[in-house]
Amino acid sequence: MTGTDVHPAGSPARLSILDQATIDAGSSAARSLTAATELARHAETWGCHRFWVAEHHGAPGLAGSAPAVLIAHIAALTRTIRVGSGGVMLPLHAPLAIAEQFGTLHALHPGRIDLGVGRGPGADPVTAAALRRDAAAPAGDEYARQLAELTQFLDASFPPGHRYATVRAQPGTAHNPGAGRPPLWLLSTSEGGARLAGQLGLPYVFLRHASRTGPAIEAYRAVFRPSAVLAEPYVMLAVNVVAAEQEQHARLLACAAGLAVLRSGSRPLPAPTGSASRPRDPAEEERLQEWLSHRVIGEGTHVAAQLKHLGAAVGADEVMISCHVHGDANRRRSYELIARAYGVTPLPRSPAPPGGDRPITPDPLVRTDV
Repeated sequence: MTGTDVHPAGSPARLSILDQATIDAGSSAARSLTAATELARHAETWGCHRFWVAEHHGAPGLAGSAPAVLIAHIAALTRTIRVGSGGVMLPLHAPLAIAEQFGTLHALHPGRIDLGVGRGPGADPVTAAALRRDAAAPAGDEYARQLAELTQFLDASFPPGHRYATVRAQPGTAHNPGAGRPPLWLLSTSEGGARLAGQLGLPYVFLRHASRTGPAIEAYRAVFRPSAVLAEPYVMLAVNVVAAEQEQHARLLACAAGLAVLRSGSRPLPAPTGSASRPRDPAEEERLQEWLSHRVIGEGTHVAAQLKHLGAAVGADEVMISCHVHGDANRRRSYELIARAYGVTPLPRSPAPPGGDRPITPDPLVRTDV
């Protein structure tokens, strides 16, 4: 970390956003992608640190199938906020392709691009096979090999004699050594993924979906090895949230979203009316309550306070929030209420500087020495 951007002890963790490019029932993927872009621009003015987009394939209710393309679009229409993937599902891609995509993004928007990767499926087995013929869920050793290849392509650091020693990602550090490259993040819900991030000296994102937070983060810190990227551990806690002016409305939105996911998976989200927001029987009610228990729901001040508590409890350097409910306006308002209550510093309302130069907020995870 740079001395100017170390997270101050005792202060709230940074606040960032992970967007799923949610598609509402009766809407379209085009509308969802436009809404994601608009949300990123709002997040920048609210003072959020990062805006990441997820990767999903074959999901009728999620439009984020090409994160690098969406990142390029969002980065071109924003000025200072960091933009990245949360995350690219590495088993679905050739590491060289990812290195070149994000090398291109870094060349276009230096100092603003993040590359978050994970090993989750991101698709059903048939779709995964169509994306990459050998895209079976990798064993731990194979995933570690893919991650090592990606890092070596980004850094042009294959050892002599390696079959890829002469392969160069372009754009990349091999052709422009002083340009640096995007910081690599590891996303995980498991202790195994946490240990891998620690052993490689990478920043770690714990996805608080259905797993206990503490053990994975403790495992990450216990095995952390300082690297050229990080001198000390860096933890981002990703939390699902729903906020509204009134708690009752937030719970209505959350219940409708939860029931939609439980009943139909990744289909477009229906409006929270009628049976769409009510469990059919006690068994469904029990499943819904379990789903809701992994989310922070309520008025903006309550959610912000809970996020600060969760972040402080595990010593998180950063908190990333994700809101998956029906309605562009509902999602945007949820994020806005939380950001304002959390206390992030809004960006001054001013036009982009002449000539296209953008002021960049320093980030502790940007390498400039490769």
